[in-house]
Formats: sequence, C-alpha cells, structure tokens
Amino acid sequence: MQAFPILVAAPAPPPLVAALADIGPVHRLWEATDREETLARLAPDIRCLVWSPFGGPLEEPFMARFPSLQLVATMGAGYEIIDVAAAARRGLIVTNTPDAVTEDTADAGFALILDTVRRFPAAERYLRGGKWTIATPFARTASLRGKTLGIVGYGRIGKAIARRAEAFGLKVVYHGRNRQAGVAYPYHPTIEETARASDILIAILPGDASTRAAIDANVLDALGPAGFFINIGRGVCVDEPALVAALRVGAIAGAGLDVYADEPNVPAALLDMENVVLLPHVGGATDHVMQAVGARLVANVRAFARGEGPLDPVAETPWPPARR
Repeated sequence: MQAFPILVAAPAPPPLVAALADIGPVHRLWEATDREETLARLAPDIRCLVWSPFGGPLEEPFMARFPSLQLVATMGAGYEIIDVAAAARRGLIVTNTPDAVTEDTADAGFALILDTVRRFPAAERYLRGGKWTIATPFARTASLRGKTLGIVGYGRIGKAIARRAEAFGLKVVYHGRNRQAGVAYPYHPTIEETARASDILIAILPGDASTRAAIDANVLDALGPAGFFINIGRGVCVDEPALVAALRVGAIAGAGLDVYADEPNVPAALLDMENVVLLPHVGGATDHVMQAVGARLVANVRAFARGEGPLDPVAETPWPPARR
C-alpha cells in the first residue's frame, strides 16, 4: 500500500491515534510548538486530514494548503463544521461516522422527552430542597398516555426514537425532506404541519443553511400551549428568542434541550425556567459512542487507503476522488 500520511488536527484519544498509525504515519498538529512551521513542512505529503469539532470550522483556504489531500475523516454524524461544497470542488472525500452515535443519542432524546413531560429534574430539585412533605407533594404533571410524537428529521436517530416511542405507546408522525418509502407513520410535508399534529415535537436536524431557525414562532404556535419541544439535533435550527418568548408566555408547555445556537453559551433566560430541561450537549457522550466513533473513523481511513472506497462518504462528496 502506498504511503498514506495522516494529519490529526485536534486532540484525539491515544487509542485512536495508535490505530491510525497502523495505516500510515500520523502527525499530531495540536502538539506542534510552531503550528505554521509544522504545516509548511508536512502539508505537501498529507493525504488524510482527521477533523473534529474541537478543530473549529474547516474551510477551503485550509484545505488548499494540502496539495496531496484526498480524504477528510470526521468524528460523529454531523459535519456542518466542514465546508463540504469546497471539499467537493477540490475532489476530496469527506466521511463521517453516522451509525456510531445513533442508539445512545436516541436514548438521550427519549430521556429528554420523559424528563420534560414528567418534570423529573424539577421533582428532584424539589426533594433535594427539602420542600417535599405529606402536605406539600410535588405537583402533578402531564403524561405520555394518548400523546403523539412528531419527529422532525427522520434519519437513523429519528427511526431509533420512533422505536422507543412505540414501546411507550406514543403515536408517531414525521417530517423530512421527502416522504420515505416503507414508513407506516403519517408524513407531514412541513414542520409547522408536523407540530400541529403533535403533542411532543422532537427536532433531529443537521445544522446547515436549509435548517437555520427552522423551528420558529410559527412552529411553536402550531405546537400549542399543551405541547413540548425537544431538540437533540443542532441549536442553530431553533430561533432561540422565539423559543424563550414561547416558554415565557405559555405558548408551549415546556422544552428539553441538549443543543444550543452558540455553544457552550446558553441563553440566560432559559436557566431560570422551571419548565425547561437543559443538558450540556451530552447526547452521544458515552464511552461506547467514543469507542465506536473511533473504530468507524479508522475503518473509513483504512478502507480508503486500501483503495476500497470510503465506508461512510457524505452525499455531497465525490467518489472516486480526484487523482493528484
């Protein structure tokens, strides 16, 4: 196999780096004392760039520094930090690791549904605060019984959420770019219509220009004062001021959020709301996911280096790659 130099841009687990070293020479950019000198020295030979959200956005000027680059391998399902269109223009392959995060992220999404509807975190704070007595029980909450869950973004995670919803007796409706063949659940062509048909609306959308602020005041009004909103996709998909306003005036009953538009910054208004459950983007943050993500990333790089083609190319990037 031809030499396949790899540049890992941001801190990565040692087992991942060691596994990549079995494929080709690995260079750790984050350890460089002089980043510019290191890039100038290594860039001509690098054929694979391993990227993660910790590296920040990956844009065309940085890609252009690597004349031999063929593959950008990223960790996780989301790849909005990468200018995929620019990569495609340059004949580069971009891969992600979509299946690795599915089940644990779906667990987190359904936990947010339960916590938001049943207000379990608020109940625990009530107990810990010494407020629970025989005379002052915690207030009754809404129930999942008879509810309809609207899933916005019916991909791998959306389907995993739907399986969990069925086990809890929820009805399911969904929205995506297109109606999917073989799916028995009712399809709605717009997010607003999906919200109107739902008691609980969960967003699992990628963070790109087409989804920015897709959950807006109109969607929240359609969800209604008894409705709950959950987001485990990307924070930029929500008009956060509109969400805050809806929660303040009771236009919706509550929200459960794992993602935010300007992470790690959370709108201050949300922090004081008792009808909101907030998590620090931990949907896929498990040992199992990290191991699976690493293994799948390495499998993508190894398959590409062997000339077998990438296992998980994102749809916008070409195969075979441009020859250099």
